[in-house]
Amino acid sequence: MEFALDATFFAMIGLFIFLALVVYLKVPGMMAKSLDDRADQIRNELSEAKRLREEAQHLLAEYQRKRKEAEAEAAHIVAAAEREAEMLTAEAKKKTEEFVANRTAVSEQKIKQAEADAMKAVRSAAVDLAIAAAENVLAKKADTKVQSELFSDALGQVKSRLN
Repeated sequence: MEFALDATFFAMIGLFIFLALVVYLKVPGMMAKSLDDRADQIRNELSEAKRLREEAQHLLAEYQRKRKEAEAEAAHIVAAAEREAEMLTAEAKKKTEEFVANRTAVSEQKIKQAEADAMKAVRSAAVDLAIAAAENVLAKKADTKVQSELFSDALGQVKSRLN
């Protein structure tokens, strides 16, 4: 067999030298290390993405809780406003009824006063009429002597009452 230095032989020797050089320079270790670094980087990115996702879910839950609290507070405020409006309406109604009752009482008092004044006026008119009638009757029946005696008696009574 003859060793011929042909191209296949040199290609094989070149391949062995290349492989020896690759092993000597620790290229597979560098490649493994590079791949391990890349895997670690991907793992770190995945864990960071997972952490960010959990944080986003936590924030979402917190905002939903705050929204529910705000809705509950708004409902509470609306209920309180309705109660206050009802209370103000009831108070206004009560004050209106009291005002009407007071005005009615004042009106009734004025009516009673007007009735009393009318009764006094009627009595005064009746007394004046009775006095006039008595004067007429006395003037017709009494003569001058009786009239002067009555005048003297009345004058004496007035003097005794004034003293």
